[in-house]
Amino acid sequence: MSTVSLVEGDRTLPAGFAHPHASEEARAVAEAGMILRVQVGSGVHGTSITGQDDRDEMGICLEPARFVTGLARVPKGIDARDHEVDFEQYQRHTVWDQPGGLANRSGAGDLDVVVYSARKWCRLALAGNPTVLLALFVPDEEVVFRNEVGAELVANAHRFVSRLAADRFIGYLRSQKQAMTGEVGAHTNRPELVAVHGYDTKFAMHALRLGVQGVELLTTGRITLPVPEPDLSYLRSVRRGDVALDEVVAAVDEAERRLEQLRDGTDLALQPDRTWVDDWLHRSHLAYWDA
Repeated sequence: MSTVSLVEGDRTLPAGFAHPHASEEARAVAEAGMILRVQVGSGVHGTSITGQDDRDEMGICLEPARFVTGLARVPKGIDARDHEVDFEQYQRHTVWDQPGGLANRSGAGDLDVVVYSARKWCRLALAGNPTVLLALFVPDEEVVFRNEVGAELVANAHRFVSRLAADRFIGYLRSQKQAMTGEVGAHTNRPELVAVHGYDTKFAMHALRLGVQGVELLTTGRITLPVPEPDLSYLRSVRRGDVALDEVVAAVDEAERRLEQLRDGTDLALQPDRTWVDDWLHRSHLAYWDA
């Protein structure tokens, strides 16, 4: 097992809000049990455009015993009265604090953070979810907080990687491609980008990024962050709108075909190591409760 350094950084999360997963009680659970917190957005991929991007962070936390072995729940937001939800995550976007609230779209300088319960994060990661798997490969300089439990998780990243990720990467890529060309609801589109470039350049960049990272994961078992050259420069040129739509669509289609080929021909395990993950969750929660 490789050695992973500890990062004694900030666990503080933005205050609760009137959102189903943003109660003050959920925030307290996420802060107290936090084992890992990293940047996962364009900044860590290397694809951000100066002055245009928000900051996306993801965290993982352990839950108090009453939420795992008992029936405890958290309020549904800060004004939920008698409505409660199971604790699965604390989700907060600082742009909600501006006039317009939950309807606002994050932009430059905003923070979007989600801290999953370790159990939910593991379920998603074992299924090959591209977004949550990124947390295992973030370089140290983009790690906000990581304790011994989080370090053990990262050191065992290989146990989460399997062929299941292939279908997830393909699915995410197709979703981004459809949004890029406006095939899904208009609310998912960025009309200001379409007006200038003829297509949503951010969705296009993410579709190609998923192709690049999916191919790397399926061939090496890891994801390099930020995206290595020469792919990074091409992704940034797409993001800026310097590449014609026809070329972008062709590149995305080729990435999709490559992922489909690897899905059936890779040497990766058919399934992740669920036994190790189950043991890690069990040991980590027991130690947290004892402490």
